Amino acid sequence: MPSMTVQEFVTTANRIPQNPTALLRADTRRLMAEFRSASRTVRAEQAAAAAAGRPSATCMPERIALSPDQILAHFNAIPPARRSITVTQAMREWMAADYPCR
Repeated sequence: MPSMTVQEFVTTANRIPQNPTALLRADTRRLMAEFRSASRTVRAEQAAAAAAGRPSATCMPERIALSPDQILAHFNAIPPARRSITVTQAMREWMAADYPCR
């Protein structure tokens, strides 16, 4: 299954009501799974680069706590013209900006 675009993610997320029942919605679970998958992909790329002795674009710490509001704020801040990138690519760019290797 191809990765979801940022536009699809934002459009779906913005339709979900901000209340306790949101966690019961299939759309919420789908977005959470998409974000977890993107995070695992970026983390795996980082580990693969380290194992191969190559520099990595990211140096993410072991655990990162991101709230749904932080995720949405970040994705909503991506200019509409760039929202055709995948959630994985957006995550890659976000983590490279926030956790660069020095």
